[in-house]
Amino acid sequence: MTLHRRYRDPLVAAASFAAGLVVHLLDMDLVLGGRDPGVPLGARLAILAVACAGQCFRHRAPAVALVVAASATAVDLALGPSLPTIAVLIDVLFAAALHGSRRLHQVIAGAVAALTVGVTAVVAVVGDWRLSFHAGLQVFSLLVVPVWWATNVRRHREGAEQVARIAELDRRAAVGAERNRMARDLHDVVAGHLSAIAIQSEAVLSLRDGDPETSRTVLRSVRENSVRALSEMRTMIDVLRADEPPDAPGTARLSEVGVLVDSARAAGLDVRFRGADVGDLPVAVEVAAYRITQEALTNAVRHASGPCASVELERQVRRLVVVVRNAADGTARDSGTGLVSMAERAHAVGGEFSAGRAGGEWVVRAELPL
Repeated sequence: MTLHRRYRDPLVAAASFAAGLVVHLLDMDLVLGGRDPGVPLGARLAILAVACAGQCFRHRAPAVALVVAASATAVDLALGPSLPTIAVLIDVLFAAALHGSRRLHQVIAGAVAALTVGVTAVVAVVGDWRLSFHAGLQVFSLLVVPVWWATNVRRHREGAEQVARIAELDRRAAVGAERNRMARDLHDVVAGHLSAIAIQSEAVLSLRDGDPETSRTVLRSVRENSVRALSEMRTMIDVLRADEPPDAPGTARLSEVGVLVDSARAAGLDVRFRGADVGDLPVAVEVAAYRITQEALTNAVRHASGPCASVELERQVRRLVVVVRNAADGTARDSGTGLVSMAERAHAVGGEFSAGRAGGEWVVRAELPL
């Protein structure tokens, strides 16, 4: 179980002081040379206590901790370097370089590099140049190594944070794309099945002394559209409730396009259908072709100026072509939302989409790559 940072640093400082006390009592505290008899043990312990006090702030205020520990170490060096105080300085230096701000990290790195070069140069000028190598190596091991280590850990941590941030952005983008897809599916269900239900119901209500067989045919189509609408709505609700969306989006299949044609015919539109082999199609292409056909037929039922329409599915070597035609006069208009939805579905699978008047017809054409 990880201790809270508020209690972890004081505990580390107390452990450092206890270990330093043992080292001093066992005369294992000297780094260089012998003990100065003029420096009492109490002074050494007082210096160590000050350094450990700075260690208590190594996470909350790393700059303050470093100043306190460095000041205590400077006094300790003047009296003769001791191992416990230098060990505390190394710990605080590592924590400040790792957890401090970017500005503090840059200052520490620059100061340590300058101090290493300066000590080496001073020893080379004042004393033996051979001793400068050992002095520089000692300063390097005591100061440069912890800062270097902290820098590497810091870079790995920042890289991991960037990866996590990118992953979160990707997740949000995926959620947004899934919501857009669900919005298109919801529009298709409402505009397709429910619009057909409303139109067919109105047709039945307008029949005063109509053919009972015609009424049964229309009501049968109303029931089929209702069942399919409920089924697709239930599927979308299951997708929204699930932790992860299923691989196959929706329940629409191009092999069931005949149901759309029958529904349009029940609404009073004479639809000529010419199909193609729709087996073994990519799922995304199949759903896109089905929804485009559904939206185009719904618009034809709403806005067509004549009773005739046609649906053509042509499977070529590298693409599936969907063409829906219906009569259109000068006042016929198509659904703007429907056009956007059909275009988005075609473009989502890398296909092409066009819709507009050609002569006296309104032509919807989608080319979906296989």
